[in-house]
Amino acid sequence: MENRKVIITGGAGFIGSHLARRLAIHNHCTVIDDLSTGRIQNIAQDIAERRLEFVQGSILDLELLKKLFKDADYVFHEAAMVSVPRSMENPLGCSLVNVIGTLNVLLAARDNRVAKVAFASSSSVYGDTPELPRREQAKPSPLSPYAVSKLTGELYCRVFTSAFGLATICLRYFNVYGPRQDPDSQYAAVIPRFIKRVLNDEPPIIFGDGTQTRDFTFVEDVVEANILAMESNATGVFNIGTGNSISISDLAKQIIDITGKSLVPICQEKRAGDVEHSVADISKASTFGYRPKYKIREGIMEILRRTTISADRSPIWK
Repeated sequence: MENRKVIITGGAGFIGSHLARRLAIHNHCTVIDDLSTGRIQNIAQDIAERRLEFVQGSILDLELLKKLFKDADYVFHEAAMVSVPRSMENPLGCSLVNVIGTLNVLLAARDNRVAKVAFASSSSVYGDTPELPRREQAKPSPLSPYAVSKLTGELYCRVFTSAFGLATICLRYFNVYGPRQDPDSQYAAVIPRFIKRVLNDEPPIIFGDGTQTRDFTFVEDVVEANILAMESNATGVFNIGTGNSISISDLAKQIIDITGKSLVPICQEKRAGDVEHSVADISKASTFGYRPKYKIREGIMEILRRTTISADRSPIWK
């Protein structure tokens, strides 16, 4: 993708900042983020080198979005309340950001005649449906307010495509991981939590018995999927994963093995809203050229290569 005006909502966050860095090389890139969970450090170098424009603002501000989206070619909508546990504690806040915020993005895109919107959805919409691997045609069965909000966003995208002619594509991410993922939040994803604890000679903490499985997807594969999806004529819903799963117990053992530590994981009570098993069927996404490059061990090693531990025992990403 080159010489396009692109907008990235949530572009100072984990996935959004990786996407911004890639797109800013050959495009006019604008990031909007309210910095509630995103970090300006994630894009500070790109701002300093004037490779992208940063606007601190909220997707709940419709008038701001309408102004920013003027003459935009593409919108990558990554902004969201992204945590299942957080959504269980604050369902209303989750709905406000993820549903009304997404509706605002679609309205601003429609009114500015944006060519296409890519919406960051989630594999959580499937819930614990028994069919594995997960296929897009499976009936959704969300188990958390977060999953409900992402499914609602997908439905709004479908309506805006059919009713208003706004091209949209919804990418159901499967457990994205990689550098810049915050391990210190109480809602942190499992891989950065495990890595931080292991590097600090502390045993990983597993919620549940460790037999639950996940399809972990490296962030650079997700970035590539977004760009391929946006450049294609594809619309609708697509899984973005690897097509392979690993148990949480085996994940912990791999991280311990790679780092050469001698630790034994600790199991605690399962968290509400968590699914038992998840793995993607990615054959549909392959139609627009998506081919994941990173296996889980390679992804973990890449994170470790780009990570150092500070004096206060927090990870620093290179």
